[in-house]
Amino acid sequence: MQINLSGHHVEVTSSLREYVDTKFSKLERHFDHINNVHVVLTVEKLNQKAEANIHMNGSEVFASAVNTDMYTSIDTLVDKLDRQILKHKGKISHH
Repeated sequence: MQINLSGHHVEVTSSLREYVDTKFSKLERHFDHINNVHVVLTVEKLNQKAEANIHMNGSEVFASAVNTDMYTSIDTLVDKLDRQILKHKGKISHH
């Protein structure tokens, strides 16, 4: 799984990059067929926004989360993506 991390109005530090890598490794444990992940971290006044677009075999999953803390928004984002990936995995195994 390749993770592309970019920041909009925020500098992507090594601690942020490590945090994103450890959180997104959780997604790879649930579903093996993730090809590419594009994560965008944005700061808009007081809101810290995290968005991710996951490219899988046959489909894409997108989610975003907004909070006052960047680490909390990344946690919320990973939880949303985890639910969507498990739903997608259930659809594939059901068919």
